[in-house]
Amino acid sequence: MPGVSKTLFIVIVLLTGLLTFFYFEGTVWSKTSAQILSHTSFSSSQGLKDREIPDFPKTNIGPFHNENLMPCTCQKTDPANRFVPKDELDDLQKRRAEEFRQHQIRTGKENDVLILAPANTPLQYPFRGFRVTPMKNTLIPGLALQTQSRAVYKVSLRVQKGLLSVLDVQDGEQVDGQNEKHLSISSSNLQQLNDLLSRVTYTSTVYHIKTQDLAYFSFENHEVIFPIEIRRPSVPVLFDVGKDINSQVTVLIKAFLRYKELNVLINSVRRLYPKIKIIIADDSLKPEKVVGDNIEHYVMPPAQGWFAGRNLAVSQVTTKYFLWVDDDFLFLNETRIESFVNIMEAVPELDVVGGEVEGNQFFFKLEYEEGSSEEGGCITRVSSRTYAPLPGFDGCFFVDGVVNFFLGRTDAVRRVGFDPFLKRVAHTEFFVDGLGDLLVVTCKGLRIGHQKHSHTDKYGSFRHPPKSDSQAKMSHHFFKNHLKCMKY
Repeated sequence: MPGVSKTLFIVIVLLTGLLTFFYFEGTVWSKTSAQILSHTSFSSSQGLKDREIPDFPKTNIGPFHNENLMPCTCQKTDPANRFVPKDELDDLQKRRAEEFRQHQIRTGKENDVLILAPANTPLQYPFRGFRVTPMKNTLIPGLALQTQSRAVYKVSLRVQKGLLSVLDVQDGEQVDGQNEKHLSISSSNLQQLNDLLSRVTYTSTVYHIKTQDLAYFSFENHEVIFPIEIRRPSVPVLFDVGKDINSQVTVLIKAFLRYKELNVLINSVRRLYPKIKIIIADDSLKPEKVVGDNIEHYVMPPAQGWFAGRNLAVSQVTTKYFLWVDDDFLFLNETRIESFVNIMEAVPELDVVGGEVEGNQFFFKLEYEEGSSEEGGCITRVSSRTYAPLPGFDGCFFVDGVVNFFLGRTDAVRRVGFDPFLKRVAHTEFFVDGLGDLLVVTCKGLRIGHQKHSHTDKYGSFRHPPKSDSQAKMSHHFFKNHLKCMKY
């Protein structure tokens, strides 16, 4: 008997443990299910009435706003706000926050939402790519219902920035909410319902050249969300490339004080390209005449700076491409502009192709974290790093920035522009402003020479500005680029 008692005791302990386990598991499962259902059910404020509660948890399909909440980090560098005078920081931060909010609106960030496709739904709809012209009545393609037999089929659609309607509604067809934001369609015949869905139109009531609406399409306890892109069609702006390099490319030069080097450069260009147009933006303290066939010499107010001159030069280009060179460069026998153009023409997505100066290819990646909306982003320049090779072109690699010898697509570079606030030392900053907009590659073998330095003391004082310039520059980036820090 003692053995039986011991066995009975063990059984009782095991049963007690199992009952306890199932009790707590059931409690946890109930709470988890309730939480999931609370997240996936749709509130009455969304305009859906008498929604049935599903008998299984469904994942919310959005929309979710893509917003960064985590701060970013730039190691071993001072935060940009450190260079803003303390008595100005609070007011500047408020102005920056407001400007960033407006930037989010202008760039469509308020429409930057994530929508997940449901695992299974009887609703057919355009998941992406449905575009309408503002305030123009447009058929919504692909709407349909595929389901088993029912006595009555009823679907509904709702939008926020437009009106819905069904074309050519006949007697007996059940359509409620014509020319309203919420449209309901019902029928006892599935084929008739789908015929009505094929005639549903959307008309935006908000005029905007680039925004979007979200359409909510529901049947019983199923709902899908799809975007409607509201966009004003743009007119193409094309450049006639003509028949030779002279009608394809303009050579651009920013000149300052170094007229001896400038004339050597021009002569080297003319030796290889006698007829190509040369545009010079010159902000020298005492301008000298620069003469020659097909040369445009623009004299600026003194010492306006590097980027102001670049803007002026690019603004006068009438060719599809421009070649950027410094005023102390030197064309070599291997300097072939045609090689740049061949790459650009073969890969129309490219915006900038960089070469090398006296063997110095200088290229870099920009590691950018958007950071939190309050603090701003972090940028680190990583030199001599590439992303991937350019297919079909040995020695060419995708990067974020290149050396001062590059071929630029005129219209793309104009859209980014050169910040005239940056007067002295600036180059990376152009590629920072173009990050995400310019597709850039660096190519080995596209060479140009560099003249020996003969800088005067006056030139050196401009070329190497005081520390205060660098501090003002970081303060500028703190606001303009919404940066927490920037590391070169």
